[in-house]
Parts: sequence; C-alpha cells; structure tokens
Amino acid sequence: MFVVDSMVKVPDHKADDLIDIYRKRSRLVDQADGFISFQLLQNDRKPGELTVHLEWESKEAYLKWARSEQFKKIHELEKQYPDQELQGIVPKVSKYEVVAT
Repeated sequence: MFVVDSMVKVPDHKADDLIDIYRKRSRLVDQADGFISFQLLQNDRKPGELTVHLEWESKEAYLKWARSEQFKKIHELEKQYPDQELQGIVPKVSKYEVVAT
C-alpha cells in the first residue's frame, strides 16, 4: 500500500471553508484504478492545519493518477477558489510506502 498526505495550513477562521470545499469535492479520484480511500484530517490542536490523506494499492497506481487528466483538472479547480486566501495555499506533500501493518 502507498499513502500520500498533503498538509496545508490556513488561518483558523478559514478552516471550515476549506472543509466545506472538500466535503463537496468532485470525487474523481474515487474512480481511479488502485485508489483505496480519502480522508480529510484536522489537527485537534491547530484547527487551520488540515491533511488530505489518500491510500493507494501501490505507488504505481498513485503515479498513474498523478499523471492523469483528471488529476490536472482537480488541481486547476483549486486555483479558481473564490477566496483569495485559499487560492494561495501550498500543500506539504509526504509519500509513504506501507512496510508493516
């Protein structure tokens, strides 16, 4: 299994706005080959720190998705957020190979 985490920090007062965007997400990734699950995590002590947690069957499945037109489409939509503060967020992406369960 392969895990990808994308952590962003937004002003605390914008956290609910970002959460709402993810609740209404396109779900294009859900149909990708090798996709297992999506979760949006919120730090319990820092409400403006949110992490998108994606699980994949393999690194290859993730890379295929990351090179797809659907991936590009989703990330182009992010650049069009009506809120200027949310438009400029840059995630810190971490990738992990699951080595034990």
